Amino acid sequence: MKVTVKRFNVDMEVKNSGVEFEVRNNSGDHLGDLVLTKTRLIWCEGRTRPENGIPISWDEFIDMMNSRQ
Repeated sequence: MKVTVKRFNVDMEVKNSGVEFEVRNNSGDHLGDLVLTKTRLIWCEGRTRPENGIPISWDEFIDMMNSRQ
């Protein structure tokens, strides 16, 4: 995977507007964007805008990751 920062609107801690990562496969095809805010993560498949993306709270994300162990 190739992951790049698309938008970096932070000082030292992530604020409401968040940080946006662009995700591409090794062939360079755009898979989607991942937006991290102080309250949640939002997966935006393809050209989906953040307001239409799939949100998950940090607590849900942590629980999901910890259950994979």
